[in-house]
Amino acid sequence: QVQLVESGGGLVQAGGSLRLSCAASGRTFTFSNYAMGWFRQAPGKEREFVVSISRSGGSTYYADSVKGRFTISRDNAKNTLYLQMNSLKPEDTAVYYCAAARTTAQAMSVTYGADYWGKGTLVTVSS
Repeated sequence: QVQLVESGGGLVQAGGSLRLSCAASGRTFTFSNYAMGWFRQAPGKEREFVVSISRSGGSTYYADSVKGRFTISRDNAKNTLYLQMNSLKPEDTAVYYCAAARTTAQAMSVTYGADYWGKGTLVTVSS
């Protein structure tokens, strides 16, 4: 069974920063074999793509709304995915989900698809 556990969410003022982490585990789950991504869902809205990263970490894909402010990274030795969020805006308020996909990072950015999902961590940005 695969587990993706997000952490690092919280309340922050506009302009502030947060760093999210996603710890992946599973007896048959090889972290480095999966493209990883972050998605978010704001209250009353559909889930949207935020960013994805390739298996090696060499390629990344960002939603236009977060380009230049968010940075995704991964540590395959630690089975952990990160999302550094800077210059946060109230419109970034959402539950942030970690996702793993057997497909490519580019495909994740287009199809919004994933094989495994975390339960999410809440990020609230106050104005």
